[in-house]
Amino acid sequence: MNTNENPADMHYLQLLSQSFPNIAEASTEIINLEAIMNLPKGTEHFLADIHGESEAFQHVLKNASGNIKRKVNELFGNDIRESEKKELCTLIYYPEQKLELIKARETDLEDWYRITIHQLVKVCRDVSSKYTRSKVRKSLPEDFSYIIEELLHESLGDSDKAAYVSVIVNTIISTGRADDFITAICNVIQRLAIDQLHILGDIYDRGPGAHKIMDTLRQYHSWDIQWGNHDILWMGASAGNDACICNVLRLCLRYANLATIEEYGINLVPLATFALDTYGDDPCEEFIPKVLDESQQMDEKTLLLTARMHKAIAVIQFKEEAAIFHRHPEWQMEDRCLLEHIDLTRGVCTIDGCDYEMKDCHFPTLSSDSCLLSPEEQSLMQKLHHSFRISEKLHKHIRTLLSHGCMYTITNSNLLFHASCPLNDDGSLKEVEICPGHRYSGKNLMHNIGMMIRAAFASGVDKDLQVFPRDYARDYFLYLWCGKDSPLFDKSKMATFERYFLKDKETYKEEKGNYFKLRDSAEVCDRILDAFEVSGDNRHIINGHVPVHASKGENPIKAGGRLMVIDGGFSEAYHNETGIAGYTLVYHSRGFQLVQHEPFTSAHDAIVRETDIKSTTQIVEMSAHRMRVADTDKGEELRTQVADLKKLLYAYRHGILKEKRS
Repeated sequence: MNTNENPADMHYLQLLSQSFPNIAEASTEIINLEAIMNLPKGTEHFLADIHGESEAFQHVLKNASGNIKRKVNELFGNDIRESEKKELCTLIYYPEQKLELIKARETDLEDWYRITIHQLVKVCRDVSSKYTRSKVRKSLPEDFSYIIEELLHESLGDSDKAAYVSVIVNTIISTGRADDFITAICNVIQRLAIDQLHILGDIYDRGPGAHKIMDTLRQYHSWDIQWGNHDILWMGASAGNDACICNVLRLCLRYANLATIEEYGINLVPLATFALDTYGDDPCEEFIPKVLDESQQMDEKTLLLTARMHKAIAVIQFKEEAAIFHRHPEWQMEDRCLLEHIDLTRGVCTIDGCDYEMKDCHFPTLSSDSCLLSPEEQSLMQKLHHSFRISEKLHKHIRTLLSHGCMYTITNSNLLFHASCPLNDDGSLKEVEICPGHRYSGKNLMHNIGMMIRAAFASGVDKDLQVFPRDYARDYFLYLWCGKDSPLFDKSKMATFERYFLKDKETYKEEKGNYFKLRDSAEVCDRILDAFEVSGDNRHIINGHVPVHASKGENPIKAGGRLMVIDGGFSEAYHNETGIAGYTLVYHSRGFQLVQHEPFTSAHDAIVRETDIKSTTQIVEMSAHRMRVADTDKGEELRTQVADLKKLLYAYRHGILKEKRS
C-alpha cells in the first residue's frame, strides 16, 4: 500500500488523524468497532398510516408493540403475580401518572419503591443488553446517568457488591428522588426497546392528534418517514398550494376533526362567516361530518355549521383544482374539472357523454367560468392562504418531515415506500413525466419527486433544486395527491366530486393502478427490488396506504414473502373495515414478526385500569442465525471505517504520517 500515490486518500487520512492522532487511539477505535459489529442487531419497528391517532401511536411506542410486556413476563415468570406484572408494565409506559395513583393507595411506600426500583433495573438491564455501554450511556438522563449505569452493571447476586447496590437504592429513596429516578429509568426502557422507528407515511388526517404525533417525533431518538399522500397534502398546504389547503380543510371538516387545524393557529372564522352567508339556507345533507370520536359529538347547530363550511370549502376546492389542471394540460387531468359539466337546469353532470343525476344542485357561487372564484371566495382564500403560510408550528412540523423523510428508503435489504411504484400492464416499470421534459421510472422517479418536493421549499440560492421551477413544484403537490401516475395515489381518479354530488354509485369507483393489481407476483416484486438495487438473500418491499382487510382473511404478507403491507387501519375510521387497529412490523436479531393490534381505548384506561393494547404476533420470517450488527447496513459502514483506520495505522507505522499526542 502506498498512500502517497493517491492525494485524495492522503488528504482523507490527514483529516482522520485529527480524530485519531496516534497508533494507540486508532487501534482502540478498531477494537471498539469490531466489538460493536458482533453485538445483536438492534430492533427496528415499522408503522404505517397512523392518521392522527396520537394516543394509540404513543402507546405503541411506550410498550414497544408489546415487546416490553413480553420481556416482563419472561423476566419475572411466576415470581410475581399477574396483577403486579400489569402494574409494572403500566408504570413503565406512564411512570408519572401511574406513580400518583400508586402513592395514593400504597401503605408501605418505601418498601414498594425498593422492590420496584430493583424490578425496573432488571428490565432495563435486559433491554440494554444488545447495546454498547457507550450507546446506553448516551440514552441516560443527565441527573441519573451515573447511578443508572452503576445499577445496570452491578448485581445483588454478587455478595461483595450487594451492600453497595442496596445503599444506592436506599439513598435514592431517603433523599426523596425515588419518583424522579423511576420516571427516568422507565423512559430509558422505552427508548432502548426500539432502536429505529420507520414510518411508512400518513401521519396526518382523520384522527385528532397529528400535531401531537409530530411533537413526539421531534423529540424521538431515531426515526425516518417515507411520505404518504396525506403528508404530502399538508406539505403542499404549507408550501402555499391553495388546492391542497382546501383539501386539508375539507378532510378536517368531513371528520369533525379541527384539533390539529386549531393547534396550528389556522383561523376558520372567515370560512364560518362565508359559509353562513352563502349556504345559510342549504341543509348540506351530503356534507354532514362523520363524527368518529364520542368526545367530539356536536349539537345540531354546530353540526349544521360544520356541514356548511364543509360544502363551502369543497366547492372552492374543485375550482382551485380545475385552475391547476388547466394550467398543466400535460397531466391529462382536465377531465376532472367536473364543475364545467354541470347542467343546473336539468340537474345533471355529463361525464364521458353520459348524463348523471345530481344529488345537490345548489351552487350559489358558480358562474359561467366555473373555475373562477367569486369575489367573496377569493377574499376567503387569501385569508386562509395567509393563515397557513404564517403558521410557525405547522412550518416547524413540515421542516421535520423534510429533514427526516423522503419518497423511499432502502434499509437492511428492505425497500420502504408508502403506496406504489407505477407499473405498465406487463409489470415493467412505468416511465412518468413529472415536469415537462423530465421522465423517470422506479428509483429515479422516486428520487426526482423527492427533489421536486424540496424545490417547493427551497430558497433561491439552492442551485441543485432549480431544475424544477418552484411554482411548478408547488402545483405538483396536487398531482401527487390525486394524479393517476402518482406513486402516492396510483388510481384512475379520486372520485370526491362524484361521492358528494352524483346519485349513481357506479361513478364512485376508483380503479387501482397496476402495482396493486400485480403486487402478489413474486416476479414483479423482484423486478422492482432489482430496479432499486436492493441486495440481500432476504429482501422485501414494505408498504402501507391500502388497508389490509384482516377480518375477511386477507394476508398482509404477499408475493411469497417478498412484500409486506402493514396498513392495518390505525385510524378509527378503518376499524370496521379492517377488523383490527393497525400493525407493527418488528425486525429484531432473530427475524421479522408482524404484530396485529386490537383497538386502543385510551391512555386514561391504560393508566387507571392497566389495560394494554391486545396484540397478536405472527412470525413472518426467522433467521437461521441471530443477526449481528455486522449483518446490517450499519455493519457495512463500520467495516469501511475499520478499513480506513487500518490504512491510518499503516501510515503511522511507515512514517507516512507522524503521530501526535492525544
